[in-house]
This record gives sequence, C-alpha cells and structure tokens, in this order.
Amino acid sequence: MTEQGLMSELERLVSEGRNPNTFDIDLLPTLEILKRINDEDRGVPAAVAAVIPEISQAVELIVAAFHKGARLVYMGAGTSGRLGVLDASECPPTFGVPEDMVVGLIAGGRDALVRAAEGAEDEPEEGARALRDIGLMPDDVVVGIAVSGRTPYVIGGLRYAREIGATTVALSCNDESIIAGIADIAISPVVGPEVLTGSTRLKAGTAQKLVLNMLTTASMIRIGKSYQNLMVDVHASNRKLVARASRIVMQATDCSAEQARQALDRTHNDVKLAILITITGMDLDAARSALAHAGGFLRTAINSTREK
Repeated sequence: MTEQGLMSELERLVSEGRNPNTFDIDLLPTLEILKRINDEDRGVPAAVAAVIPEISQAVELIVAAFHKGARLVYMGAGTSGRLGVLDASECPPTFGVPEDMVVGLIAGGRDALVRAAEGAEDEPEEGARALRDIGLMPDDVVVGIAVSGRTPYVIGGLRYAREIGATTVALSCNDESIIAGIADIAISPVVGPEVLTGSTRLKAGTAQKLVLNMLTTASMIRIGKSYQNLMVDVHASNRKLVARASRIVMQATDCSAEQARQALDRTHNDVKLAILITITGMDLDAARSALAHAGGFLRTAINSTREK
C-alpha cells in the first residue's frame, strides 16, 4: 500500500482521530493534564460493557477448547502484542495451568517485548508463520489483537487460523475493521480518539487489557479454577504466593493459620486438596478421587461429600 493509501485508511479509523476535548492539552498545567486524561479514561469501561455479549461468545468457545485440551492463542503487534503476552504469562501462576495452555505471540518475537519493533507487523506471512511455528491445531482458539483492526501480522495469522479450521476472535477498537470481517467473533470496544492522537496505548490499550482480563478469568472460572471468589489453583512458587495459599485455605474454611499450613504441607501446597480435606475430613486419596470425579470443581466435590 502506498503512503497516500495508508494515510487515507488511517483517516477513516476512530482510534486515529483527533480528540476535540484535548486540543489545548499542551497548554495545561500538570494537574489539569491528568484530570483530562482521567476524564477520557472514564468512558473505557462503558465501551467494554457494550461488547460483553461478544466477549461471552468468545469465552464459551475458549472453554470448549480447554475441555478438548486445546489452547488459547493471543497474537498482536506493539502494545497489543505485549498485552496479549502479559495476559498469557500470568495464567500459569494464577490458575496453575500449563505454560502452553494460553500462548502469547508478538510480531518481532521476544525482543519486541522490551523495545519497539514496529516494522515486524507489516507482513501477513509473519503472522501465519508464527502460528505454524507453534503447531496451531483446529481445536485451538486464536485471538487477533489490533486496535486499528488492520495490522498485517494479525490479518495473516487470523486468515491462516481460519484456513486450518481454528476458531478466530478479533479484538479491535474500531467498528467494521478488517480483522472483524475475518474472525468468527468480533469484539470491538470503541473508545474514541485518544488524548494524544494515535497513541493507542492509552484508552484503546486499557480497553484491550480489560477484555483480555475477562477472556481468561471467566474461562478459568468456568473450568473450575476458583472456589467462591478464591484462586484455588494458584501455584505457590514464591514466599508471597505461599502466604497467599495459606490465606486462601483460611478464608475458604475458617481454619487457623497453623491448620492451613498443616493441610498445605500434607497436600504439597495443593490449595484445592487442602481446602477439601479441611472441610470434609477426607483422606488424601479420597479427596483426590472426589476432585477428579467433580471434574476439578471444588464446590461440586464438597457438595457431593455432604450429600452422602
């Protein structure tokens, strides 16, 4: 595409427009700049709320994929790619899932996480190659993340994913974007022009983060990774998380810190098992069997033992 053609395309994007509320931002004192930014940010949750039905559809498909042992794959460039990698990397310690269950891909590879590699997004084939490199399968779900909805890397990835029969989701901040027309489901929270024209790491980036939070958190809850509102599959890999595991057991069972610690020692820091044996008095083998029979849902396992 020529430079003129690209300029015309960007001109049509809401995310690239000039915000009339911030024309004078360069004249404002610090406090007023911050208030203006905050005022603009207030509209982001409302934009996300408007697309909850589409987010829900995506979650249902992600849950179905997880039940098949398949993966959720995020892909994007720049800020969008970094947000996807961030969300993916936080799933194993938070929910105790394998590192390859939620995958984050960014144009330009790992180096692009810490330094700009904006040119890496310009080739559709690079997106397709990234998915081939991880062995994308038809049961996987691919979420293409691009504020503009026209990033070639994401377009190429989504087209390849569709070719092999994988489920595709587009996350953009522009209506009727290119990737929305490719994907099975389009999630398009339109947050309007940025405080600084085209700086989509601001409102658009915030909207993307909120949506990604929803996709993984809701999906993990749906596959049994919580009990009440507690993270019962947290991986206690450092002192803070070991302490959090103890607090979770205490909060779920109303036991003492000493009792929580003893239960976690017996279960090798398996929070679910520690809660189950504390509440029911079951031995470890019976507790493991009850959890397996309940498909990993702790509440179901507890209720089933109470009904006997």
